[in-house]
Amino acid sequence: MLFSLLKVLLFVGVVGALAILAVLLLEMPGGIQVQFQGVEISLSVLQAIIAALVFIVVVLIALKLIGFLIATLRFINGDETAISRYFTRNRERRGFDALSEGMMALASGEGRLAMSKAAKAERYLNKPELTNLLTAQAAEMTGDRQKAEEVYKRLLKDDRTRFVGVRGLLKQKLEDGDTDTALKLAEKAFALKPKHVETQDALLKLQAGEQDWSGARKTLGAKLKHGALPRDVHKRRDAVMAISQARDLRRVGKIDEAQKLAIEADRLSPELIPAAVMAAKAHIEQDKPRYATRVLKAAWDKQPHPDLAAAFAAIAPDESTDARIKRFKTFTKSKTSHPETKMVMAELYVSAEDFPAARKALGDLPTTDPSMRALTIMAAIERGEGADDQIVRGWLTKALNAPRDPQWICDNCGHVHNAWDPVCDSCGAVDSLSWKRPAGGDVETASSVQMLPLIVGQIEASNDSTVEDAEVVESTTDAEDEPKVVSGETIDVSVPEGATRH
Repeated sequence: MLFSLLKVLLFVGVVGALAILAVLLLEMPGGIQVQFQGVEISLSVLQAIIAALVFIVVVLIALKLIGFLIATLRFINGDETAISRYFTRNRERRGFDALSEGMMALASGEGRLAMSKAAKAERYLNKPELTNLLTAQAAEMTGDRQKAEEVYKRLLKDDRTRFVGVRGLLKQKLEDGDTDTALKLAEKAFALKPKHVETQDALLKLQAGEQDWSGARKTLGAKLKHGALPRDVHKRRDAVMAISQARDLRRVGKIDEAQKLAIEADRLSPELIPAAVMAAKAHIEQDKPRYATRVLKAAWDKQPHPDLAAAFAAIAPDESTDARIKRFKTFTKSKTSHPETKMVMAELYVSAEDFPAARKALGDLPTTDPSMRALTIMAAIERGEGADDQIVRGWLTKALNAPRDPQWICDNCGHVHNAWDPVCDSCGAVDSLSWKRPAGGDVETASSVQMLPLIVGQIEASNDSTVEDAEVVESTTDAEDEPKVVSGETIDVSVPEGATRH
């Protein structure tokens, strides 16, 4: 409203200024005298200005007539479009000017002005591939999604603009959460332009979200072929897709195919922990324990992990405790100073009821790196050595408030996962999970009871409770397995989330 008022005032001011100027020119003394072949013409200042303006108009008209005559001569000489080009040239100039102004308005964030300029350009130009695109983008900017969708569908009719139309509709369906339609559009866009990186990424994410691992591996291959993905990254992500496909095949009973894919995934990315675990399982099922050991050892040398230790224990599930300790010493010798190695060996010694050796294996970890798991193992050692309940409770209290142990955390959004997954549950990122410690306290963790690994006996709530017999059970990798009695009475043992189970 204020802007309209300012325009009216400006118009009135300009008209008034011109009127005052005209009066001054009429009253101005003197003038211009023109002599031509004995004829003398006297003009006042105002008359001279009007004459100059008339002369300019006449010249412009003359130029137009000359241009028309030239176009006519070209038409007579055989140029059939010369006259039509003459009349449309001005319209095209106006149309391109409007298109240019619309693009500038779009870049400036003025969506409505861009739509207005696009409509004007559409009147003057017969180039829907340009004006429709500008209209669609301007409609999206103003929030008119229905208009944008209509224009994108019009773009599908032209081979030159079909990809733009598909891409625009794809973005809309992704925003709406319609992943089924988005996947079909992404496949169409990929077929039109397989080198388009954004389309490759969108298709890969959608395929992974729909667990189409075979299709995702083909898309990864296309990314590698067209130079959109480094070879080392391609190998790792191809391994991620292969191991995910192997898990699905195993669920439906296709064990042989799952084994082949698991071994292939480990070959592609030996440091990928889930691939090493599943490949080792495949080798064990094929009665190849040496191959399983080799696979797990290679992964352990890259990054020690509880799942690797559990898979290594599964190679010889019926071995004695002493034999297991001896075998694990060979397995962990390359990473003896790593916290995971210290905790694994300490748990094994606790399982063998060799508590002094367990304390020695754990070393100064409870003081230098007091994680929840290290402190609960320390509580188990104290309990096994017959320490007072107060001392055991003290370690458990520290464990409750201690920093969390490493977990699978999304590098993209920071979401914490209970187990490894190829796709983040929160943001949908592919191959974004890393084994590391959470940055803050808002993580998925075990309860105060579930987090106590290898704790011997029951700690009663009463202060006068006593412990008759201290015992240790050997827990397995399956949460539903029953505790194994080592000697004497059956005891209650709970393992925290992330702790190694043997």
